[in-house]
Amino acid sequence: MFTPADQSKLPVVLLIDDDLVSREVTATLLTMIGYTVHTAVSGTAGLDLLASGACIPGVILMDAQMPGLGGSELISQLRVRCKAHIYIISGSNPPPELTAASDGFLVKPFTAEAIHQLIDGHSSENNHSLLDPHEPVVSAEVLAQFRKMMPETAVRQIYTAVIADLTQRIDALSTAIAKGDAAEVRRIGHAIKGGCGMAGALQAAHVGALLEAAPDDAQDNQLDNSATLLRDLRTAAQGLERMLDSELPA
Repeated sequence: MFTPADQSKLPVVLLIDDDLVSREVTATLLTMIGYTVHTAVSGTAGLDLLASGACIPGVILMDAQMPGLGGSELISQLRVRCKAHIYIISGSNPPPELTAASDGFLVKPFTAEAIHQLIDGHSSENNHSLLDPHEPVVSAEVLAQFRKMMPETAVRQIYTAVIADLTQRIDALSTAIAKGDAAEVRRIGHAIKGGCGMAGALQAAHVGALLEAAPDDAQDNQLDNSATLLRDLRTAAQGLERMLDSELPA
């Protein structure tokens, strides 16, 4: 039997699902195993909830098919507004563009243990990462050089621009992976490697180098590998944001 976890250690969940029964059953299941859950009946309602500040989720679960705002467009808007991991829940395997844009998916119906493993990152798919956990997000040497050359506000502007550029490239990379376009994956990786390397953003530059090395056959296992690198790139971008807030507060 699945044992409820310590609520204080679990992320807040935002559940976006237009189907009443599915939404209520999933919310009840999550609540019973210890999660704090906020629900929204549509993509627009989910964005409104985030804008209100009433919900600051660590995880967003969203149905794969909803009328109105949904799919990849909703994922893009959610990522602009929060740093939560976004998972698709669906009655069947979601289309490749959604799996590439999201951080994972779960097929309905699912058990309490399955959904907890997904959210908690215990599944093998979500644990797999090509990032070196010991590699710093930013080169201390490069950061120190920037600080000698220019005022703190200018250094902050550099890394703010890097993060904004990464956000755009992550969206483009998601599309390229979904299409199996290995040439575009390599092109984006090359740009990330160069730009982030100049800024000393080590983790992001490392991911860019791995993407640049993608083989021609992106339809094979490399597609799964690129999806992993896409998640790693989001992690690197989030690390840059945390560095910016701690080292160079506005």
